[in-house]
Amino acid sequence: MGEYSWPSGGSFHAPVSAEEWLETVRSLPVGAPISGEVTGRQPFGAFLSVDGHPEAVGLARVDRMPRCMELPLVGQVVTGEVVWHAEHNHQVGVTLRAWVAHEDLLPRFVERVGQVVTGRVTKIAPFGFFVRIAHCVEGLVPLAEQGADTATSVREGQDLSVRIVAVDPDRARVLLAAEDTP
Repeated sequence: MGEYSWPSGGSFHAPVSAEEWLETVRSLPVGAPISGEVTGRQPFGAFLSVDGHPEAVGLARVDRMPRCMELPLVGQVVTGEVVWHAEHNHQVGVTLRAWVAHEDLLPRFVERVGQVVTGRVTKIAPFGFFVRIAHCVEGLVPLAEQGADTATSVREGQDLSVRIVAVDPDRARVLLAAEDTP
């Protein structure tokens, strides 16, 4: 099976009547805890079969997913909370507990501009290299800033001291400068 799939035919069925849908909304109000198995994945989110509610189709949308996390795999059991209902396609919107529990560390680095931190080189690209400075926080060291010598002396997996030059939380971008190279 590829990275993306639709829920298989037998994993859920949509409510067949308005009464069934109203009962689903009543029994799964916004804020209600849910659990269920992931039955399909698409670029926009993961489909869930909601435990105890075979008529409900749960959808955990990627716009609620922290940027460094991934969609759960088909067959994985997840927990979450109901955040919306969509009558037109009988979906129950879900925010997964793992996503809510995740703390976005990027805003903390706004106050650290100018500081030197140690990180690990995660990727080398033609325009620079990326350094992970915290869980789910990576920044770019542009080659224009460092020159060709630095680009050839850095390797993936290497620990490196970098200076935090700029942080843009709205665009989830961190600009770094290498402090020392081998």
